[in-house]
Amino acid sequence: MPRVDADLKLDFKDVLFRPKRSSLRSRSEVDLARTFTFRNSKQTYHGIPIIAANMDTTGTFEMARVLSKHTLFTAMQKHYSLDDWKTFAANHPECLEHIAASSGSGKADLERLTEILEAIPAIKYICLDVANGYSEHFVEFVKTVRQKFPNHTIMVFSDFQPRKICDSMQCSLGHRDRILCHGCVTSA
Repeated sequence: MPRVDADLKLDFKDVLFRPKRSSLRSRSEVDLARTFTFRNSKQTYHGIPIIAANMDTTGTFEMARVLSKHTLFTAMQKHYSLDDWKTFAANHPECLEHIAASSGSGKADLERLTEILEAIPAIKYICLDVANGYSEHFVEFVKTVRQKFPNHTIMVFSDFQPRKICDSMQCSLGHRDRILCHGCVTSA
């Protein structure tokens, strides 16, 4: 029988930014850029830690071109062809450090992801996106991707129960690199 979780849940409307005393004289002095070194891939990323989701209308090459100018990140939608990727990479190599190639968890998805990453080695980030991230199938898929691409940083986007997936993915992703947020887990 399913268990009802009656704990208090917070949503975006519950977030409140409280100002605090600062030595800055102007908002123009604020620097949002951060540097992250990821545990599994050993990569270092410098940029503003905001990611445009890999949805059809936001994770686009056009979005990546604009956001990368401001060191913002784009998780690309997963419906671009290999030729689309090659053209984009040839015309906009400066964007590649701020994008992730996205994949579902099927065999064809992995084959497509492999083709893209082999054709464009400058892409160092992978976004895995499924609706049921708590399934054993997906946990095994993440392990497969980690094994196949040990030097890439893997982000997992899913709608799931965070504790369940954290426990399940401990060996593949490592708890110190995860950032939990509403509806997704980001990890190295």
